[in-house]
Amino acid sequence: MKQSPFLQAALDAARAAEAVIRKYYAQGVEVQLKPDQSPVTIADIETEQTIRSLILERFPEHGFYGEETGKVNPDAEYNWLIDPIDGTKSFVRRYPFFSTQIALMQGDELILGVSNAPEFGQLAHAEKGGGAFLNGERIHTSAYAELPKATLSLGNIATLAGKPQWQNLGRIVREVNRIRGYGDFYHYHLLASGSVDAVLESDLNILDIAALSVIVREAGGAFTDLYGNPPGLATTSVLAAATPALHRQLSERLQYC
Repeated sequence: MKQSPFLQAALDAARAAEAVIRKYYAQGVEVQLKPDQSPVTIADIETEQTIRSLILERFPEHGFYGEETGKVNPDAEYNWLIDPIDGTKSFVRRYPFFSTQIALMQGDELILGVSNAPEFGQLAHAEKGGGAFLNGERIHTSAYAELPKATLSLGNIATLAGKPQWQNLGRIVREVNRIRGYGDFYHYHLLASGSVDAVLESDLNILDIAALSVIVREAGGAFTDLYGNPPGLATTSVLAAATPALHRQLSERLQYC
């Protein structure tokens, strides 16, 4: 299938970002703290600048929303959503669970996603209507539609511990076949590839999962926040599943919707 100019730009940006990331991963970086106490390094900043330069050179009329450099032309029809190194804590500790996330939003709809984990050796991408791919091979979610057969991966669930739904999650844990906690990009790659069947997360932002939501959706999965809303700029949680039936069961058990 021929790649669109948008997808070609996203893939080129991911590869250019990978060169920057590998350089700093090899030599090590100094860590600073942002006002919210999350870590940032020169690798994050230079990687985002590399992506931003390439994309806005090709599409100067587009908007850009980056984790480190903020927003440009946010009222444009097309907006790129970028997390240059999602998993900076892993990056600085030389742990390969980090990735570059590149997504494109048209209006309020996410239409393209690229998720590149260079030290892990996985590049996933998807575009609306074109299917999902991992390292160039077409991927699909599993066909599991029942909780007792499903593998559920959990991530960033700290805020759930203080909510009434925590007990509901405990019941789900007892009902599913297996519980894992792969986290970050990886459990979404596994979900889109059919290796796990559901993902539940809180304590995140749209830049973390915008690209991944397109990949899961194009692989055949269902992807919302914990309240059943499609991913958007205000998203802070995820409930994703291999099939609509499994997603519906998880929603009912959690009793968020």
